[in-house]
Amino acid sequence: MRKNVLRLVSLTGSMLFALTAHSQDNQPFRLGAIVDMTGVYSAHGGPGMVTAVKMAVEDFGGKVLGRPIEVLSADYQNKVDITATRAREWYDRENVSAIIESTDSASALALQALGQEKKRVTIFAGSATSNLTGKSCSPYGVHYVYDTYALAHGTGRAVTRAGGNTWFFITADYAFGHSLERDTKAVIEENGGKVLGQIRAPLSSPDFSSYLLQAQASRAKVIGLANAGTDTQNSVRQASEFGITQGGQALATLLVFLHDIKGMGLQAAQGLQFTTGFYWDRNDETRKWSQRYFERQKSMPSMVQAGAYSATLHYLNAVQAVGSDDADAVSAKMKETPINDFYAKNGKIRADGRMVYDMYLAQAKTPGESKSDWDLLKILDTIPGDEAYRPLSKSECPLVAADAKK
Repeated sequence: MRKNVLRLVSLTGSMLFALTAHSQDNQPFRLGAIVDMTGVYSAHGGPGMVTAVKMAVEDFGGKVLGRPIEVLSADYQNKVDITATRAREWYDRENVSAIIESTDSASALALQALGQEKKRVTIFAGSATSNLTGKSCSPYGVHYVYDTYALAHGTGRAVTRAGGNTWFFITADYAFGHSLERDTKAVIEENGGKVLGQIRAPLSSPDFSSYLLQAQASRAKVIGLANAGTDTQNSVRQASEFGITQGGQALATLLVFLHDIKGMGLQAAQGLQFTTGFYWDRNDETRKWSQRYFERQKSMPSMVQAGAYSATLHYLNAVQAVGSDDADAVSAKMKETPINDFYAKNGKIRADGRMVYDMYLAQAKTPGESKSDWDLLKILDTIPGDEAYRPLSKSECPLVAADAKK
């Protein structure tokens, strides 16, 4: 009798295990896209980034490991507490395998720590702080599109070497702005320039007049805008209204997206130089993909949106290759596999999580040069990836082996 009971218990346990495994196999494979849906950065990431992630899922085939892929999305409102709460819910209740985020460095740093705690891959497609691959790096974090080091070494170096050797910064007062100011200041000083002063402006400031007047009074040759999104647009418009550039001072827009140029209009934006990782009209491949995106979103993609597509496909290919969503195995596969698509050629993810690829020095066209609504930029120069990004020899990331720094 006892043997029969034990046999029944064993059989029941085996059936329950099989049913549980079968249930898990049939559950969706979930990705989380957390973005600014309506705020200062919504045009550059926002709903358009979610569209790009979904396009990547569709192009991959809609399934991975035999499971349908589901994309969850949320608005983090550029608030760290909302970001952390939603990400924990996704990991703990929704079994989300990876999160891709856009455009808020403070939230990105919180996601980096949480991803390491939960052992989940986190992809940063729009946040900028170079700390994500520096002292705050993680074995599961991938910084994919751009960072403050690359922006500084692109725009900051070009402007300083062209004669703009004295600067005054107007800086967004949070992690992104502080990081961008710090990295650009280092480049200015390396190239013989000097920073005369700086002022911090709250995120989403509607009026930059007092900040611009202080920058004007500094008599610096260059006013560095260490901000982004509608803050950059408002800064540039108001600087034009005050006649600052007409008075001989130059604006250095350290982070500009395609939609900023569109929002400002070429009359105000013409001549602005900045660093970007992507432009839709650069070659046949970028035009082909961007046209597909335009048909869905009714706008051309920013570098964040195009980068999110590329990063999502790279992640899904790694999952398929290793046969699991295990973060250690997937991260290793992502790092060992080169990235070659319309977005990046010979891209590589280093030990610190930085995706290294060529960046571009761009300039806003004049109204007379533009031939269509989205014909806004010209590419002035290509910045090789190994020059654009911080070398491992200068890394503060604890994951970087000592011999890599020699």
